[in-house]
Amino acid sequence: MPPPPLYDLSKLDFSKPMYDLQEVRRVNPQRHEMEQLSAVVHIDLEERCIIGYKEVTKEEFWVTGHMPGFPLMPGVILCECAAQLAGYYARKHDLLGGDYLGFGGMDNVRFRQPVFPGCRLDIICRVTKIRKGRRSEFDFQGWVEDKMVFSGSMIGVPIERNHELPK
Repeated sequence: MPPPPLYDLSKLDFSKPMYDLQEVRRVNPQRHEMEQLSAVVHIDLEERCIIGYKEVTKEEFWVTGHMPGFPLMPGVILCECAAQLAGYYARKHDLLGGDYLGFGGMDNVRFRQPVFPGCRLDIICRVTKIRKGRRSEFDFQGWVEDKMVFSGSMIGVPIERNHELPK
């Protein structure tokens, strides 16, 4: 049995996002094939919730190889979509500081329905806990039309750009 929706998506107008892809790019650092967020539709600061979407197209980098003749969106990419939405919220509202929000872990991730090119993947993230400067925790859900396609919880941690890279 899937968990209840984190937010009532029927109240939102997805044709009029608050922040389009250009605005997402001002906050999120991912580019090219790793850009997994098309727009932000709604932010509810009182509920600590953000809703966005990913337009899943036939041009996604994974389409030809996952799976040939049956393009199934990889679960790890679904999780990346949710992480980028949570990262947008954390950076836009300076929850943790740092230059980036990195993965600290994921729990209770469940994939419930397949996602294919041609779908709009609606994503909800809700902050469940913040330890300023250390970590943030989010619950997340992905929806295609009226079906929950995945859900779980994640930890975000601040990452500084001046971190030494391996040689």
